[in-house]
Amino acid sequence: MPLLSMLLYAFVSSFTPGPNNIMAMLFANKYGFKKTFRFCLGVGAGFFVIIILSCYFNLVLKNFIPKIEFIMSIIGATYMMYLAIKIITSKNNDQDNDGGKNNSFFAGMLLQFVNPKGILYGITVIPTFIIPYHTEHLSLLFYSVLLAFIGFMGTFSWNVFGSIFKKFLSKYRNQFNVAMALLLIYSAISILFI
Repeated sequence: MPLLSMLLYAFVSSFTPGPNNIMAMLFANKYGFKKTFRFCLGVGAGFFVIIILSCYFNLVLKNFIPKIEFIMSIIGATYMMYLAIKIITSKNNDQDNDGGKNNSFFAGMLLQFVNPKGILYGITVIPTFIIPYHTEHLSLLFYSVLLAFIGFMGTFSWNVFGSIFKKFLSKYRNQFNVAMALLLIYSAISILFI
């Protein structure tokens, strides 16, 4: 199993801007660390549900359609390349949305079921990195917890850094985007050739 590539993909996907991270940062700026922590816990819980569902969905696909594994790897690598291009070409369009009533555990959890970045991550990371090497229930549970924890830490870090991280990204946005995109490209290439 290409563990380094999986971890790079997980960290890049979890720590780069997305609905979870932007909302955590905005909530932290407006309501503070403690009041935003429950939102981050909800994101982690919802992300765990998405990942575990992705595990079993992909396991069913693999068991019934064994030849789909290579195709799923190609789709996962293509999606990672697409993300890399989107990261490099993204503009600084973070908006200060007012979401005070949505700063809760439940809102964070529900966000995962309408978060295309999280869902696409779940349906690409599992068939690309986990299912080809691990199909036991305990292993799937372990990797689901690990990936959900990394996702939680990404959102949590945006909560911790709040306005500081926002200032950093606005100042060094291009360099940060290039570094994240290069890590994604490395991950995509490694899953195709390992």
